[in-house]
Amino acid sequence: MDVLLRPNDAEVPVLPSTEAIYAARSKLLPKLPETGLGADHIKAHLQNDIVPGLNRSSQSPKYYGFVTGGVTPAAAFADKIVTETDQNVQVHLPQETISTDVEDRALHMVCEFLELSPNEWSHKTFTTGATASNVLGLACGRDYVLQTAGAGPLSVAEYGLLEASRLAGILEMQVLTTVPHSSLRKAASIVGLGRASVVDVGLSEQPHRFDIPRLQAHLEEWGIGSIVVVSCAEVNTGLFATNGDDMRALRELCDTHGAWLHVDAAFGLLARALPQTEEYATLNAGVAGLELADSIAGDAHKLLNVPYDCGIFLSRHLELGTSVFGNPNAAYLNTASLENTASTDRTIPSPLNLGIENSRRFRALPVYATLAAYGREGYREMLERQIKLARGIAAYLLQSKEYQLLPRPSSLEVSDARRLQDIYIIVLFRAIDDQLNKTLVQRLNATRRLYVSGTQWEGAPAVRFAIANWQVNGRDLDLVKEVLSGAVS
Repeated sequence: MDVLLRPNDAEVPVLPSTEAIYAARSKLLPKLPETGLGADHIKAHLQNDIVPGLNRSSQSPKYYGFVTGGVTPAAAFADKIVTETDQNVQVHLPQETISTDVEDRALHMVCEFLELSPNEWSHKTFTTGATASNVLGLACGRDYVLQTAGAGPLSVAEYGLLEASRLAGILEMQVLTTVPHSSLRKAASIVGLGRASVVDVGLSEQPHRFDIPRLQAHLEEWGIGSIVVVSCAEVNTGLFATNGDDMRALRELCDTHGAWLHVDAAFGLLARALPQTEEYATLNAGVAGLELADSIAGDAHKLLNVPYDCGIFLSRHLELGTSVFGNPNAAYLNTASLENTASTDRTIPSPLNLGIENSRRFRALPVYATLAAYGREGYREMLERQIKLARGIAAYLLQSKEYQLLPRPSSLEVSDARRLQDIYIIVLFRAIDDQLNKTLVQRLNATRRLYVSGTQWEGAPAVRFAIANWQVNGRDLDLVKEVLSGAVS
């Protein structure tokens, strides 16, 4: 088994210097050349002029912004093949290419990795990222809710939101969730529900957790259709919205009220690979019961560490999905998509009928390659290293007189050990000095030895470490402590 370890500990600047950025920008071509400059000239231009102005967000294990994964060696190798062969993975053509077979096998491996039944999760596809996967989830949920309410087979995809809602007797739609990611509101906008349809029903003292009585009250409102969305690892804190009991309660409520249950698990999904131990008890609970959802969104370019862009969408409702995303009037596509695989007794659905895009990059190959190269054990070991570093940073902040770990506990009885057990791969904090908080992100990033992203928490500036690169190791903690200490000295 290959181990996901970085080849050396040489410290590479995370960001290019200011001078390098200005120099690279100044060398961009001012206009389209009338006569081509030649491939050799442009290769040198890209390597010598453009590359020095790019950051090392994927290459550096010390880039802690925006939950940015790296690219494993196996995934990088596969991605070169993706470009060289340039497959358009849209129609299943079993006698012409195995690209759709590879995608189908990669998606089966993803399900197996997450301990989800590949057969039960029949609508599965790769997308551009979790944002697109959330669009798919809300689009499927929208049609499901209206059809369940009385629209029957008359879908939004066919007749539009207004007509389908009229037939179903639905006056409006709502998306009930806790601390939603911005992509959820974007998805609601795209599928015609509107950003205002997203309603936060979190507990006041623990906003990432569902206020179940409040949720139930919203579900019982007359004439309103509902989609319930679980934030599986909230973006600012990494905290999980549910445990197994919560998921069972949500499933029961959704079944009772004809609601769709979607999980936004952009980076929380990989916690399904963790061992069932006391050390990870909180995280184990956070991803328990995900198999009860109707659909799940995830990001492969985060913790799976494959190249951008690659998201995952899983749903248990294939027929519904193809009714929403199918190409019913394209005879030249549908004829080919009905062919069966030569080597199996089951049909692989054409990917263009499962998602937004008709033209699709061969995103599946890096996923297939990296899962095959490192397996469940390799990824589990990688994730445990990431969690260990995150908890090491959090422990340092708890002992520091200059910083405070966020969110602050709702009770003084919550021990430091308990707070550390809640840490996944996100560490949220701020300085004790309010004035320093105004420039803290800039101070830390100005070292160019690491990179963090700024955010807001309870209306005030905060800083976030997001540890997602496959190369991280325990020795990175010393550098993090050194940079944090230098920012307040």
